Amino acid sequence: MKLKLLGLTLIGMLALSGCDRIDPDSPLGKRKAIYQQMLDVKEDMGGMLRGRLAFDGDAFAAGAVRLDDLSRQPWQHYPAVKEEQSDAREDVWQREARFNELARALEQQTAALVALTSEQPVTAEKVAPAFQQVEDACETCHKEFRAY
Repeated sequence: MKLKLLGLTLIGMLALSGCDRIDPDSPLGKRKAIYQQMLDVKEDMGGMLRGRLAFDGDAFAAGAVRLDDLSRQPWQHYPAVKEEQSDAREDVWQREARFNELARALEQQTAALVALTSEQPVTAEKVAPAFQQVEDACETCHKEFRAY
């Protein structure tokens, strides 16, 4: 009897734990996946510049290309109305022109980083300021539009 009750309790907990999951095929799920990929790439690149990882110019340049590609993708996955589970502030939809302006600024910074990494040699000293501008563009948008 106790085992049966424990089993039912566990099944109930598992069922409830799945209720707050985000559908990976939803607009929110798609853009969260893109943002996570951006973060992963950015963390590796930042790790190279901050000494956590050995600097590899070719890997850094490849990361810049990947980051530039990713920086152009999440915007198409913002629906006309905010989803309930979104971390974005209502301002994304109320101040759409500003949001789009910051999205284009990020794209410009990632493109500038790619252009810089196409010039050999790719050194940490050469790319660090441009990478910081990419990080600053991310932070500016997060401060205005992400609900923490």
